[in-house]
Order: sequence, then C-alpha cells, then structure tokens
Amino acid sequence: MTARAAYRALSADPVMAGLIAAAGPYRPEPMPDQPPFEVLVRAIAHQQLHGVAAQRILARFVDAFGNGCFPSPQQVIDAEDARLRACGLSYAKIAAVKDLAAKTIAGIVPVRSELDALPDLEIIQRLTEVRGIGRWTVEMMLMFQLQRPDVLPVDDFAVRNGFRLAYRLRGMPRARALALFGERWKPHRSLAAWYLWRANDLARRKLLPHGGRPPRIALQPAPKPAAKKSASRKKTTTATATRSRRRRAPKSAHK
Repeated sequence: MTARAAYRALSADPVMAGLIAAAGPYRPEPMPDQPPFEVLVRAIAHQQLHGVAAQRILARFVDAFGNGCFPSPQQVIDAEDARLRACGLSYAKIAAVKDLAAKTIAGIVPVRSELDALPDLEIIQRLTEVRGIGRWTVEMMLMFQLQRPDVLPVDDFAVRNGFRLAYRLRGMPRARALALFGERWKPHRSLAAWYLWRANDLARRKLLPHGGRPPRIALQPAPKPAAKKSASRKKTTTATATRSRRRRAPKSAHK
C-alpha cells in the first residue's frame, strides 16, 4: 500500500488527521543496515544510560574485541568478563550480551535474511527469549531497522502520553486499552505511533490541535499524592518521638 493510501486511511480518525496536518509528513531518521546481533547488542548497551555514555562504551567494546569491526558472537563468547567490564558494561549487561551471542550462534536469533521472512509476532517471541531483551526493544527494531508498517508499542511512555495529549484524556491510557483502540489504525500502526510521538513535541510547542471529545477508554489509576503520604509519615514520626521523650523524661521533670 502506498504512503498516500496510508495517510488517507489514518485520516479517517479526525484526531489523527489533525496530528498529520500539524506535524507534517513522516520523517524517520535513517537507520544503518546492521545485523540483528549488532542491533541488539547496541540496544542492550543503551539500556538505562544516556546515549553519549552508551556510545563511548560501544566504541571501547569495538576497539577491544573487533579490531575496528563490530565483534562477532563467537568473539563475545570468548571474551573474558573482566575485559568486557573494563569497557564499561555492567555484569548484568555482560550476561545479556553473552546470552545473545550464544542464542545467535544457536539460530534462535536469526540472521537478517531469515528475519525478513518472519512475521512480527514470531520475531518478538524469539528475540525476547534473550536475556535483557524485552518486547519494547524488539518493537523498536521492527519499526526502524526492519521497517515493519504495523507495530504499535503500547508500553512506550511517549506513545501513551502522546495519545493522552492528542485525545484530551484526563489520565494515561492503559496499555491494553490503547492496543484495542489502535485496531482501527491497522495496517498502519507504525505510522500512527510516529504521530503519537510527535504529539508530545506539538504539545510542548503549543501547536497540538484540539482533539474533540475524549474517547471512552480505560485509564490507569491516578497515583496518590506524595505530599499527603509525606505529611502523614511526618505526623506519625513526630507523635512517636514525643511519646519516646515522655517515656525517657526523668521523674524530677514532672515535679
């Protein structure tokens, strides 16, 4: 299906039509053509780290084990943990990249040519067998490396927050509820997700179009105010301290 047909299909949803008009054409960042093993090692390295820090770790990793090329799965398996640790990888990430290397050699993680022939769900099921690889990581790979057109990462905070902003919800939608709502965007859910990401940017710039009446959709429970908990704990602590002082006070103090 052509891009024009995809835009026409998504524009049947008035809110999505407004996002498309406000954000303009789909402009994905170009992604290098990398083997699945390399893509996933890089994803593991980036987990819970700033991008610059992760890139430095990866640069040391390539220099130490790949002689300027990205290391092979066998080179990773043969590498001593201490040398991997010296590159900046945590012990949890070392365990993850070694498990990834072993499952790549075993064929659980397919080569790119095989990956291209597999359906999305099977790719998710196979790659999430790897330690440290979750569904979100595989969905990002499906969308940007493999260019799959029908992926909606409902566990992505920015996607759910973009939906909340664009559709004028009072709270964050539940992941399952967003998945059900997103059925109307098939088979263009990757494009819809991209526009939900853009909704966050448009809201910051005060350019988000009005979304009309919010849809009826299950929301996450609102978190309890932290201030009340803090005040309650403070009151309890103060009362406990007062009772303790009274118990410790010498008898002469009450005369």
